[in-house]
Amino acid sequence: MSVKRYRVGVLGATGMVGQRMLALLENHPWFEVTALAASEQSAGKSYREAAHWNLDTPMPEIFAGTTVRRCEPPLDCDFVLSGLDNSVAGGIEEAFAAAGYPVISNAKNHRMESDVPLLIPEVNPEHLAAIRVQQEKRGWKKGFIVTNPNCSTVGLVCALKPLADAFGLKKVLVTTLQAISGAGYPGVPSLDILDNVIPHIGGEEEKLQSETLKLLGSHGAEGFRNAAVTVSAHCNRVHVRDGHLECVSVEFEHAAQAEEVLRAWRDFTPAVAKHKLPSVPVPFIVYREEQNRPQPRVDRATGNGMAITVGRLRACPVLQHKFVLLSHNTVRGAAGAAIADAELLAAEGLL
Repeated sequence: MSVKRYRVGVLGATGMVGQRMLALLENHPWFEVTALAASEQSAGKSYREAAHWNLDTPMPEIFAGTTVRRCEPPLDCDFVLSGLDNSVAGGIEEAFAAAGYPVISNAKNHRMESDVPLLIPEVNPEHLAAIRVQQEKRGWKKGFIVTNPNCSTVGLVCALKPLADAFGLKKVLVTTLQAISGAGYPGVPSLDILDNVIPHIGGEEEKLQSETLKLLGSHGAEGFRNAAVTVSAHCNRVHVRDGHLECVSVEFEHAAQAEEVLRAWRDFTPAVAKHKLPSVPVPFIVYREEQNRPQPRVDRATGNGMAITVGRLRACPVLQHKFVLLSHNTVRGAAGAAIADAELLAAEGLL
């Protein structure tokens, strides 16, 4: 399909999520970065001076000389991607939306609001209908806010969506083993995480449980309605740089054999496939047959970091089935998720 090129501004461009956004946008076929914005301390400096670059790949030279702006409108762009920290994101994102900019946010601040879509393109594109409600409610003529989920929620919900559609979901039990990059930079102190597992990530279990219900739920004339699923989560920080591993047990409304579960994953075609979004791989769920897969170090880059890798499907003596999934937390779970959301908005003519 032919899509016009859009000018994008990146809020929080010097942070870890902002850096990953720029790395993914460097050669994007639909989007051109025309504005970088960050804190008062960074404003006025070149991006090379302002950003402590932390990715494995070099800083894209195309952005290095760009002057960093303050995180306030106006910016020279058609829409903004927000990699801002939760502590400052809320008010800044609202200011941009009120000024007429579509805002696609990685922050948690607006995710659970009653008029804000919490979006995964392959899972719930119909939730974009809430944008019109949001604009009418808040008096925003052109601007709006769309959010992507928490990094641990994305992988889980992508794996659950085909199963929910095929068999209905009743109960989900998930234990996460989450990479240290999920804590941002500098993240977890080395003396805390080396030779250790930390069985607590502030607010993570609550986000995983509540966001899953909104994502798998519906949107209609009465607003969002949560899915009727019981979700219980245990979240742990482990000594892995990138890649969230999750051990999942599920119970369905309609019993299914293992072969049927595998078929549901392999045959699932999301509605957005028709748009051929640049950041959404085909297939976006990859099942590994090996007994010891998926693993963060060898599987997190599957689908350029945007695919969900699933493995070890087997019977669960407590619920019905259990399996392991892996997603790249800073790509699929953060920067790439926001970019994919923007691609869907562009394809739907909403930018």
